[in-house]
Amino acid sequence: MHDKTLTDLAADLAAGEYSSVELTDHLLKRIERLDPSLNSFISVTGDDARNSATQADDARAAGKGDRLTGLPIALKDNICTQGVKTSCGSRMLDNFISPYDATIVQKLNAASVISLGKTNLDEFAMGSSSESSFYGPVKNPWDLTAVPGGSSGGSAAAVAAGLVPAALGSDTGGSIRQPAAFCGITGLKPTYGRVSRYGIVAYASSFDQVGPLARSAADCALLMNCIAGHDPRDSTSVTRQVPDYSAELDKPLRGLRIGLPKEYFGDGLAAEVESAVREAVRVYESLGASVVEVSLPHTHYAVPTYYVIASAEASANLSRYDGVRFGHRCHSPTDLEDLYKRSRAEGFGDEVKRRILIGTHTLSEGFFDAYFTKAQQVRRLIQQDFIDAFNEVDVLMGPTSPTAAFDLGANMDPVAMYLQDVYTIPSNLAGITAMSLPAGFDGKRPIGLQLLGAHFAEAQLLNVAHQFQQATDWHLRRPVFAKETI
Repeated sequence: MHDKTLTDLAADLAAGEYSSVELTDHLLKRIERLDPSLNSFISVTGDDARNSATQADDARAAGKGDRLTGLPIALKDNICTQGVKTSCGSRMLDNFISPYDATIVQKLNAASVISLGKTNLDEFAMGSSSESSFYGPVKNPWDLTAVPGGSSGGSAAAVAAGLVPAALGSDTGGSIRQPAAFCGITGLKPTYGRVSRYGIVAYASSFDQVGPLARSAADCALLMNCIAGHDPRDSTSVTRQVPDYSAELDKPLRGLRIGLPKEYFGDGLAAEVESAVREAVRVYESLGASVVEVSLPHTHYAVPTYYVIASAEASANLSRYDGVRFGHRCHSPTDLEDLYKRSRAEGFGDEVKRRILIGTHTLSEGFFDAYFTKAQQVRRLIQQDFIDAFNEVDVLMGPTSPTAAFDLGANMDPVAMYLQDVYTIPSNLAGITAMSLPAGFDGKRPIGLQLLGAHFAEAQLLNVAHQFQQATDWHLRRPVFAKETI
């Protein structure tokens, strides 16, 4: 059961091949046995999951189940879940039990989807390796000496290892797509505003977006059908009809126009990654697509622009963690100032502190116009680059990350770590949709292919990804770790 896709499991449950209780129990046993080697989970909610599975089986027996009823997934631990710790991988929230459900959790519960637990992540979703978590680093199931990517590394590792068939993550600058690439699975970042952010602990509010990580594009489509849609509690949520994301997966690609941004194939791109992407392009050409080179001329400014704006927003969002209302509180403060200083110094890790300091500096008097205002102006230029490109082509294609997964502890320089997201950050700045899918290997470590679409083009991207996955078997490859039976 653990080697099947979400789509296959849905069909099996509908056919009565096994029950949701049996499936849930099987996966919980795998988590108990295998996750100590991966550290992909922060919390495992076994009792709640088994109770939910029993209810799902009862619903199916009564003829009330739908396609997702009884399917188990995992949630990134920055998604508020009532009665369950929501830590964001931080000491600051180690004692925080959420009093409410995020909107997407409410939608999953309404569909009788079962959560097996909360997955590990870079602290407050700030990182590209899942090494900055208060609970320790996550390991890549393809190679336990490698990182799984970040910040949704726990979700990606759990899916790749066969602990869950799918999971939800969040993507602020590539935090769904880069882990998906490093772990050899499929991950989708929806258009900003397509999925509600209500109940998602904020890092950078104008970037954060929740999306699925799974084994195939078809699986991602299933989850998008559940979680997408307008939410009146989220002021950035878009009032727009939600299509059936599974409806056009089998649409032929003849006539599709693919653009290759020349800026994505320059210095810093590993030869093995470029070779895999070029081979994927040839597959698309064989499927009837045409390929042209395009330019996104302001790509060079994407990384500094992102880290100015995102750090500024993080500085504002994380100011609420002061040791007074909730979260970590220092022991025996001498006065209010000591309470603030020591609670924040003890509660936050190094990378979070670094981004708070950067953000506070760029927002300070005398620097606001020079940094923050200028970065917002460049952000608009980057968005216009994509608008112009999509006037010429239907989708853009390139590498997800400059390299395959790097070694644990090998990329500790902050600037080098930031550059891991050089190809993923631009789509977050523009607010467009993008996804990563498996397209090869560098040795035994997976390589990701990135697809980028215009605003609200998720259905088209999923179709383009699905057709590639029908023509190749990269998404069917499993690490030896995942093949271990329990």
